[in-house]
This record gives sequence, C-alpha cells and structure tokens, in this order.
Amino acid sequence: MRESVILLRLLITLLVAYGLLVLLVYFMQPRLLFLPNVAGRELAATPAQMGLSYRDVTLSTEDGESLHAWWLPHEKPRATLLFFHGNAGNISHRLDSLAIFHELAVSVLILDYRGYGQSSGKPTEAGLDHDAQAAWQWLTETEGVQPQNIILFGRSLGGAVASRLAGRVEAAGLIIESAFTSVPDLGAELYWWLPVRLLSRLQFNTAESLRRTDLPVLIVHSKDDEIIPFEHGKRLHEIAGERGSLLEIQGGHNTGFLESRQRYREGLDRFVTKVED
Repeated sequence: MRESVILLRLLITLLVAYGLLVLLVYFMQPRLLFLPNVAGRELAATPAQMGLSYRDVTLSTEDGESLHAWWLPHEKPRATLLFFHGNAGNISHRLDSLAIFHELAVSVLILDYRGYGQSSGKPTEAGLDHDAQAAWQWLTETEGVQPQNIILFGRSLGGAVASRLAGRVEAAGLIIESAFTSVPDLGAELYWWLPVRLLSRLQFNTAESLRRTDLPVLIVHSKDDEIIPFEHGKRLHEIAGERGSLLEIQGGHNTGFLESRQRYREGLDRFVTKVED
C-alpha cells in the first residue's frame, strides 16, 4: 500500500511538472523563436568596411513601426535582391552575404525586422509580414525598381517571410536558403515528447506559402545543417515542382554558404541568369 502511494505521488509530480513545461513552452514561443539579442542589437560593422557603397534607409510599416535597412545599389545591376535574414542577430552580421551578392552584380535591400537591430517594435509573425510589405513598397514605389527585376531572398526564418511575400507580389524569383517547412514541423522533430502541433502559436509555414506562388524558386540547403535538417529543403523542392531547383551545399546552418562559397556562388549566378532573361 505504501509503495502504491509513493508511486501515485511520483506520477502526479511528473504530470504536474510536464503540464508546467507545456504551459511554459506555449507562452514562451516568441522568445524561443525570435532572438534579436543574440550577437546583440548594436551594429557590429557596416558595408563600407567590406568596400561596399551603401546608404541607410528607414522603412515605415503600415502599423507604425520604423525599420532600419541598408540599400546597396550596384552600378550595373543584373537584378535587385530583397534580403530577409534569419531569427538572430541583425543586418550587420550579414556582410559576407552582401559581398557575394555584390560580386554577382546584384543590388540589395536588406532590413532588420521590428525589434531587431535599430528597428522599432517587437517581432511577431503578423508584424514580419508588415515589414516585408514595407520593404517591397520602398523598392518598387520609392526607389522605382521594377517588380520583374526583384528577387526575393530568405535565409532560415527569412525563408518563411520571403515565401509569404512571394504569394502577394509579382517578383522575378524566390530564393529560399536553409529554411524549414514550418515551425510546427521543425518543433515536432526537435521536441517529439511535447504536443508541439497543438501548442504552436507561430506557424511561419514556408511550405504552404510556396504552394501559393508560381515564381521560379531556388532552394539552397546543406546536408550538414545541424539546425534545420536537409529533409526540409528536399520537401520544399518537391513542393516547388518543375519551377524549382535545388542547390545542395556543404557546411553548417550559419556557415554553409561560406564553406561552399564557389558552388554557392555559381548556383546563385545560374538562378539570377535564369530569371533575368
């Protein structure tokens, strides 16, 4: 009898602890996904330190936020790339990418989401959609870039943001690099012992967004990606179908494009050539 009581108390304790953990995960999701303070919100450098000409831009969103961005016009642009970065750090941590795009003769607008870098506000899923729209409007209306000359580019979390925008605009093409199919898909793989799909308040459903656009798509993913498995890139490529191509690279989630620099650069070059024709 005594042993049964002890086991019952232990079971109740475990169930209570599990329930508290479930509640913690439910309410803490934004803090687990949005990491603007990782590597800091202060700008670590500027494109000038890479020998790149740029200018600071302030984007105004329809819900009243002010976003910090850099505009890097190329003197002889083949296309213009709208860059949506991942869930951590700020635009100053993407200088290596900006240098590669410059080598490809591509003008770039890169922005910090609300709550990131020097941008105002607090990141939310709906808010990032507003941020993407503000960047698109600045490029097409303020700067006068033709929509058919704009390539949407999203890395990691940015892949979901770029894909959502792709369903609302007529751009030249879409590049999705190191991205997940959706937050619930990734969460269910990482935390199989939690009811992630029931708990998820954030979706960032790249796969569903990809089904809603007919743009040419390049999927870039590394088989060595330690954060977002390569299988996610394969599934996105399958969804894209005939209008999609897959560029396999090597290296880590945050470093693959550098570790595979030559292959990566050549793959992007082919895609830019394809969509500029």
